[in-house]
Amino acid sequence: MTAILGIESTAHTFGIGIVKNGKILANVRDMYSTENGGIIPTDAAKHHREISEKIYSEALEKSGIKEEEIDAIAFSQGPGLPPCLSEGIKFAKKTAEKLNVPLVPVNHCIAHLEIGKITGAKNPVMLYASGANTQIIAYESGKYRIFGETLDLGVGNFIDTFAREMKIGFPGGPKIQKLAEGSRNYIELPYVVKGMDISLSGILTNLKQKFQSKKYSIEDLAYSLQETVFAMLVETTERAIAHTGKKELLLGGGVSCNGRLQEMCKKMCSERDIKLFVPENSVLVDNGAMIAFLGEIMFKVGIKFSKNKFDEIEIKPRQRTDEVEVKWKKN
Repeated sequence: MTAILGIESTAHTFGIGIVKNGKILANVRDMYSTENGGIIPTDAAKHHREISEKIYSEALEKSGIKEEEIDAIAFSQGPGLPPCLSEGIKFAKKTAEKLNVPLVPVNHCIAHLEIGKITGAKNPVMLYASGANTQIIAYESGKYRIFGETLDLGVGNFIDTFAREMKIGFPGGPKIQKLAEGSRNYIELPYVVKGMDISLSGILTNLKQKFQSKKYSIEDLAYSLQETVFAMLVETTERAIAHTGKKELLLGGGVSCNGRLQEMCKKMCSERDIKLFVPENSVLVDNGAMIAFLGEIMFKVGIKFSKNKFDEIEIKPRQRTDEVEVKWKKN
């Protein structure tokens, strides 16, 4: 019987999850947000520092387990914003020292994929769409390979940046979705797919110009943004599915909570006769449960750092998904 506590702190969210034998016992999170403007990394880090003990206590209470039952502390090592990651690793080391348990460093992107197992997905292609990350990932030959990605902005940051331009606050995704539901008037935007990759910076510039011209309603712009960019994501994902021959698509990341993106993926999967798996929103967004879930898998195969090796562990703000050797899976 193994109980792992997971700490998520890569960006705007500080979350703690507790998993025991693959079952999520607690998943508590608190998100830094603003009324205007986007995420300020140092302010988000301050938020994490101030909220950490409270979230920790709530997670323990909700899980129904005691501190002495925790076997290891898993934490997001990267990728992410350095100030935010730093607060996470500090809290992880402090807690692990207090409980005298080992640490398990977890790749945030892979955690999004591994938590998808709770849906029943076995060997999927994952469309991972979040703030800083936009990747199409699948497991091949000992690693999670990136078959396509953004060449510039993550889709979530792209949406948040345009929301900031419109002065509707952060996070922008839910607000853009709500605005888009009020329109069916498509305005042509650049459509930038380059092989298996996408580019969003030119679309962002075009949207800003259209907004500043005051010729278009914000509802029409939000609708057109979603229709264009989500079509790009679905096209490149479908291409990866065709290339790998896999029969499952898994969605991951906060942008995947968007109902329109889910709808477009569902249609594509139906046309290709493959299964679509969509976790609950609570594990699609950044959360501690996914860190604990993968942490438990890694811990059980011996991937851990004891107290005398804590100094060897550092954050990895630019760690790529395909850099991680996936020692816990059989080829």
